[in-house]
Amino acid sequence: MDHMLNKVLRVGQLYDFYNALLTEKQRDCLNMHYLQDLSLAEIAEQFGVSRQAVHDILRRAEQTLEEYEAKLGLAARYHEERTLLAEVVSNLEQLPHQIRQLPELRCALTKLSVLLEDTREV
Repeated sequence: MDHMLNKVLRVGQLYDFYNALLTEKQRDCLNMHYLQDLSLAEIAEQFGVSRQAVHDILRRAEQTLEEYEAKLGLAARYHEERTLLAEVVSNLEQLPHQIRQLPELRCALTKLSVLLEDTREV
C-alpha cells in the first residue's frame, strides 16, 4: 500500500513539472488514472483501445517523466529549495522578539512565509 501511494505521489509531482512535455494521450491517461482514479479498463473504453495499450502508455509516460527528472532535476531542486526556505523561516522565527519586530525583518519573514505556503500547495 505504501509503495503504491509513494508511486502516485511521485508521478503526481513529476506530472506537475513535466506534463507539458508529454504527448496529449500520455497526459490524458496519466490524468485519468492517477488524478481521476479510473481503472485501466475504464480508460481503455474511453480511448477505444485495449487495457494493455493503456498500460503501455502509462508505463512509457511514467518512464518519460523519470527521464526528464533525471536530466532536468526540477522536482529535486524544488524540494531542496523548499527545505532551505523552511529552515530560513524557522531560523528567523527563533530570533529574539525585539529583533523579529524590526520592520525589515518582519517584512522579509512575511514574504518568506508566503513563499513557503505557496510551495506547499504544489
